[in-house]
Amino acid sequence: MAMIRHSCHFLRKQLSPIAASVANHHCWWSNVEMGPPDAILGVTEAFKRDSNPNKLNLGAGAYRDDNGKPYVLPSVIKAEEQIVGMKLDKEYLGITGLPAFTEKAADLAFLPDSDVRKESRNVTVQSISGTGSLRIGANFLAKFLDSKAIWLPTPSWGNHNPIFGHAGLQIKQYRYYDSKTCGFDASGAMEDLNKIPEKSVVLFHACAHNPTGVDPSFENWKEMSAICKSRNLLPYFDMAYQGFASGDTDRDAQAMRYFVSQGHNMLLSQSFAKNMGLYGERVGAFSIVCADKEEAKRVESQVKIIIRPMYSNPPLHGARIASTILSDPALNEQWLTEVKGMADRIISMRSQLRENLANEGSTRNWQHITDQIGMFCYTGLTPENVDRLASEFAVYLTRDGRISVAGVSCGNVGYLARSIHQVTK
Repeated sequence: MAMIRHSCHFLRKQLSPIAASVANHHCWWSNVEMGPPDAILGVTEAFKRDSNPNKLNLGAGAYRDDNGKPYVLPSVIKAEEQIVGMKLDKEYLGITGLPAFTEKAADLAFLPDSDVRKESRNVTVQSISGTGSLRIGANFLAKFLDSKAIWLPTPSWGNHNPIFGHAGLQIKQYRYYDSKTCGFDASGAMEDLNKIPEKSVVLFHACAHNPTGVDPSFENWKEMSAICKSRNLLPYFDMAYQGFASGDTDRDAQAMRYFVSQGHNMLLSQSFAKNMGLYGERVGAFSIVCADKEEAKRVESQVKIIIRPMYSNPPLHGARIASTILSDPALNEQWLTEVKGMADRIISMRSQLRENLANEGSTRNWQHITDQIGMFCYTGLTPENVDRLASEFAVYLTRDGRISVAGVSCGNVGYLARSIHQVTK
């Protein structure tokens, strides 16, 4: 027994330097602080923990059908069946992505008979959905822009700030949303745009502004285009909802196309997550409109240099789905009908929510619910209202009062209206 105790003591002495070394290695990240939780994911987690059978999750930005289920477009299913039947390989794409996709994405954005397309003045590359597209643009601006600042509307999509900030750009803001009217602050926006230093970049949401659902009128867009031209500002359009906002791909691209028609050389980020329901496939495109074909070639060479160390080349399957839908006339027609159907359902839910609030006896003016457009609605609810909705009615949304209208259905719109009325009356 004494020999065993002696052996154990000897082993402890031998192992103690090793244990200390291991312990030291565990301290590499002792200076890393706990990061704040994601606002949207936090809503979803609280929703999952709730046992109320009437609970509603109105935070997530993904389309749901009227039964609250994820919706795969029939045109997407048909395109996938075609692709599988062709027994294609899974080889790497080039740095700029699938040519059949980038060509059709550019046509959808600018129109095939536009001067930009006919003169080959656009650089269009495939990206990892809208977020990846914006990051390519951010890195390009950080590398080649003299002014290291980008001006965003107040508020803007929550991911815009970190995307541009992590690329090294300074985030500036111009007025956009008027909390008093729950609408567009036209005078504030124009005043701020007129003060932005020349050769700065200004980001615009092409349609269905996220998170407010508030879009400028076409006359407002014309005025903003004129200001950008007179101030020598570079427009950057984020177009995440083409077709998904109004149900019409041409109408939703109208503002961006007007800027192009007025001679603006600009940047564009496109996403096919919402309008084709390709969320997890991560399908997007990034474009730069250049002065001429020669400039476009030089710009493309630098965009490729940015992409190569970032992710080398983009995913294949989703791009094949999108390009098949955009290339096949019958499938394209079917898709346009389906995307209008999704947009129309959201528009209908806005109307039903407003009507139900009136039926509950609410005397507040809820017109902004139907004036706004797209997946999201800035309700005008206060953080205290939002907290009460969660604690008393199991209705979950972000504390800024934004709801995802896609989460509203014929089955729950009455309950939602009752809940909102109870916390606002």
